[in-house]
Amino acid sequence: MRNKLIEFKNVSFKYGEEQPWVLKNCSFEVYENEAIAIIGHNGSGKSTIAKLMNGLLFPQEGEIVINGQRVTEESIWEVRKEVGMVFQNPDNQFVGTTVQDDVAFGMENRGIPREIMINQIDKMLTAVGMQDYLMTEPHKLSGGQKQRVAIASVLAISPKVLILDEATAMLDPKGRKEIMKTVTEVQEEHQLSLITITHDLYEVVQAERVIVMNKGEVWDEATPRDIFAKKEELRKIGLDVPFVAILSDELKKAGIEMKREALNQEKLLEDLWTSHSEM
Repeated sequence: MRNKLIEFKNVSFKYGEEQPWVLKNCSFEVYENEAIAIIGHNGSGKSTIAKLMNGLLFPQEGEIVINGQRVTEESIWEVRKEVGMVFQNPDNQFVGTTVQDDVAFGMENRGIPREIMINQIDKMLTAVGMQDYLMTEPHKLSGGQKQRVAIASVLAISPKVLILDEATAMLDPKGRKEIMKTVTEVQEEHQLSLITITHDLYEVVQAERVIVMNKGEVWDEATPRDIFAKKEELRKIGLDVPFVAILSDELKKAGIEMKREALNQEKLLEDLWTSHSEM
């Protein structure tokens, strides 16, 4: 049994007294070393959830607990040691004049000894494939390289949770896959909980569990396979379905027996091959 790491308990939030609720009575849990995707149409509350987890915002109703500690203005600095966040635009996170300075920044603020910092900088940049850019100025990096450095900077403070808030949205498909491959490897190596807030269906199908937001409420939560089996319901709330899942449905209609809901090309080919072999 994995322990609870994050708890949202009937959380509601709005950006001002006269504004509508962005989140309404929102409850869910995240467990240690779990990979979760949070999806929903624009305005469904996804990014607000990320900011609440990191204490950038505080709920008007309900409570949030991170690793057993309630998130309040008094506990916020302790909470931020547990939760690291990578945003859509990495330029908003850079504070150092070189890659090395940027990765060091968070550790310096925590008073980590220099010898540990040097080792940690090398370790984290190696983990994201950026060890050869130690003295490079961040503005000279490509979009994908900037995101790798942003991830290394967050990982350097050894959080228990890594949140990617649309972190691959500005990258091309190849760059997205490379970043997500790196993140998955880092998550497994460091036993992190990974929360991906995304519109990218490739990222969603990699998760263990998907939380679907709609109009500020948790619409559903289940495995990617179970979520994408609800194709018509998802379309009604403005969400896409993986092309492979649509193709799988069409094959079933054509009389080709499929054993399960295929979510990627490899699984679809495997199912087709198995079905053909058994005929």
